[in-house]
Amino acid sequence: MIDLSKYLDAIWLEGGRVWPFVDCYGIVLEVRRDMGLDPWPVWDGITKLEDGLHRCGSEFVMGRERCDPEPGALACCYTGSLMTHVAVVVEATDGLRVAECNPKTGFTCMPLLRFKRRWLRVELYR
Repeated sequence: MIDLSKYLDAIWLEGGRVWPFVDCYGIVLEVRRDMGLDPWPVWDGITKLEDGLHRCGSEFVMGRERCDPEPGALACCYTGSLMTHVAVVVEATDGLRVAECNPKTGFTCMPLLRFKRRWLRVELYR
């Protein structure tokens, strides 16, 4: 289990990949790095604009294994048929949560079921 208090310092930046300036994928990379997991591609310059997240994310998950909720899993969130947000599953004292970064709220970490209710579809990959 990692100390989630670090991520409260996250500053939202579209396309951000260098801590503390991160977007939704940037926080995934930072959390996974802190968990000691294998690095994933950085996707420099890729944002939600012009469906960049959807294109890169869809290609990336084709080579990943779908999984049940587990620490470090990538949560791919869909609006219609487009992947429009990503987050990462983390272990907390009260169970599994999903850590994310958004432009309005910054860093949040909420229970998995509450997170999933916000989206039409959420797929998890390891």
